[in-house]
Amino acid sequence: MGQLFSNSALSLLVVNAGVISFAVASAWSLPTVLASYWLQSVIIGVFQAKKMSDLKTFSTDGFKINDRPVKPTPETRRQVVQFFLLHYGLFHFAYGGYILSLGAPSWPDVLLSGAAFFANHLYSYVVNRDRPRRIPANIGSMMCFPYIRVVPMQGFILYGALAAVPGSELVFFMILKTLTDEAMHAIEHCSTTL
Repeated sequence: MGQLFSNSALSLLVVNAGVISFAVASAWSLPTVLASYWLQSVIIGVFQAKKMSDLKTFSTDGFKINDRPVKPTPETRRQVVQFFLLHYGLFHFAYGGYILSLGAPSWPDVLLSGAAFFANHLYSYVVNRDRPRRIPANIGSMMCFPYIRVVPMQGFILYGALAAVPGSELVFFMILKTLTDEAMHAIEHCSTTL
């Protein structure tokens, strides 16, 4: 529960609230909103790969490669990071193309929100990377965490957001995305000491 109120969680909340406020004030289009969160997702993936690369000790409980259990070795860590970067990168390449097919985003707005998200995730990485862990991180779970944050974007599109979207629905989506970010931040860091 303490991770919901950590400095890095509060920073994430403030940045998301700022992006939502800016989006509402500037009447962002759907492509601009989705491209901003796409860029945040890319940033999250880069930091997640770095966090996995940094692991000295980790768990592989329940994790398999090619249907075989693996040991927590440097070779396993390297394979997981490489696979994650390839798969996550291809997913975001395709997803980025799809977002661009919806129309042109406002690139200055996307880059501004991306800079805010980058600063936030850099801060979170720095303040959380050396926290002692009660239990070793599971590298398989770490590989999956960034994908969960994409769920609100997928749900929003499936809901029918491709048509003309009233502003209130965009704000609802952005709030849902913020709540998902906060929940995943707390889950990811719950095994660290407070």
